[in-house]
Amino acid sequence: MTYAAGTTAPAQESAEAKYQGLAERFRPVFARIAEGSLAREQDRVLPFEPVRWLNEAGFGRLRVPVEHGGDGIGFEPFFRLLVELAEADSSVAHLYRSHFAFVETVGLEPEEFQNRWYPKVVAGQIFGNAATERSGNVLGATGTTLTRNGENWLLNGKKFYTTGTIFAEWIAVTASTEGVEGRQYAVVSTTQPGVEILDDWDGFGQQLTGTGTTIFRDAAVPQANIIQRSVSTTHEPAFFQLVLLAVLAGIGRAALADARALVRDRKRTFNTGSGELFRHDPLILQLVGHLSAKVFAAESVVLAAARELDAAADQALDLTPEQRYTRGEVAVEKAQLLVPELVQSAAQQLFDTTGASSTSKSKSLDRHWRNARTVSTHNPAVFKARIVGDHEVNGTVPEGLHSIGDARAGA
Repeated sequence: MTYAAGTTAPAQESAEAKYQGLAERFRPVFARIAEGSLAREQDRVLPFEPVRWLNEAGFGRLRVPVEHGGDGIGFEPFFRLLVELAEADSSVAHLYRSHFAFVETVGLEPEEFQNRWYPKVVAGQIFGNAATERSGNVLGATGTTLTRNGENWLLNGKKFYTTGTIFAEWIAVTASTEGVEGRQYAVVSTTQPGVEILDDWDGFGQQLTGTGTTIFRDAAVPQANIIQRSVSTTHEPAFFQLVLLAVLAGIGRAALADARALVRDRKRTFNTGSGELFRHDPLILQLVGHLSAKVFAAESVVLAAARELDAAADQALDLTPEQRYTRGEVAVEKAQLLVPELVQSAAQQLFDTTGASSTSKSKSLDRHWRNARTVSTHNPAVFKARIVGDHEVNGTVPEGLHSIGDARAGA
C-alpha cells in the first residue's frame, strides 16, 4: 500500500497502548472497589459486591480464548491487571486465584470439555477450589473421595483453605477414587444439596478472601464433571503461584500509596529532624524513595516472570513440553525468592515514614504487612531456593507445588 506525499503509514498500536486501553475498562471498577476496601477490612465485610461488579465487567473471562468469547490476553497484561486490582483490595484479587487457575485447566482439556465450561466463565460465573485438607491425608493423596452411584458419583470429604469458594458458582474439588490412580478434579455446584461452605478463616491477614471450610456429604457429581489429574509438565503450578506474587505486588503499591498520602498531609514534625514539613524533609523523602524502589522491584520481578510464561507458551518457539514447563516454573520460583521479602519490607517501612499516629486502628495501616505476611506463607520460599539452586547446578527439572499432606510414615 502506498500513501500520499507528506503522510505516513498509521503507527501500529504499541503493547503499552493496548494494555492501557484494556486497563481503562476495569479501572473505574477497581476505583470503586478501593473506595470501600478499608471499611470492609475494619468491619469484616466479605466483598460480594466487588465480585459482582468484576463479573459484570467481564474480569473473569480475561484468559478465555477469543474464539470462545473471552479476551484471550497474554500472561503479562493479565498479571498487570491483577496487580492493579490487588492494590485496590488484595483480598478481592486473591479470591480470584482459583477461578483463573481453573480457566487455565480448562484450556488444557479436550474441546468437548472446553465447550462445556468456557461459556459459563464468559457468562460471569466463577470457580472456587477445595484442594487442601487440615490433616489426615498423606502427601500426594486426599481423604476426600468419589464413589460410584449408578452412572454418576458421590463426593464426600472436608476441605480447608477453600479460597474464593463462598463467592463462586462452582468448585473444583480434588478427590481420590478407589481403584483409580492419582487424584481427580470433581467440578461441583456451590448451591447443590450436600455442599456446605463455612466462613471460618481465622488468619490475621487476607481476612476477606472467603478462605475457610467446605464440606461435601454425598454431593452428586456427573461423570462429565470429573477431570483426571496427574503430575505433569504444564504451566499450571507456576501460574497458580504467580497469582500470589501479583497480589503481593499490589499490596506493595497500596502501602506506597498510603506512604505518599501520610507524608504529603502530615503537619506535625520532630525537633530532632529538620523542622520542615515531612513532605520537605530529606530523610523522610529518602525513606519514601527506598519504599518506592522496593515496590517497583517487586512488580518488575512479577512481570518479568509473566513474560517468561508468555515465552514458554509461544508456539513459534521450538520448545519441548519439558522446556516450556521449566522456563516458566524456574522464573516463578526465582520470583518467589524476592517478591515476598521486598513487599514485607516495604509494608514495614511504611511506619518509618510517619509518627506514632500511623499505628491508630482507625487507619488499619498494619493490614498491608499482615496481608503480605499471610500471602507469603502459602508456599515457603526456602524450598524454592533449593529447587532453583539444584536446577542451576545440576540441571534438575524443578518440581512445582501440586499437593500438600502429612509426611509419609518413616519419611
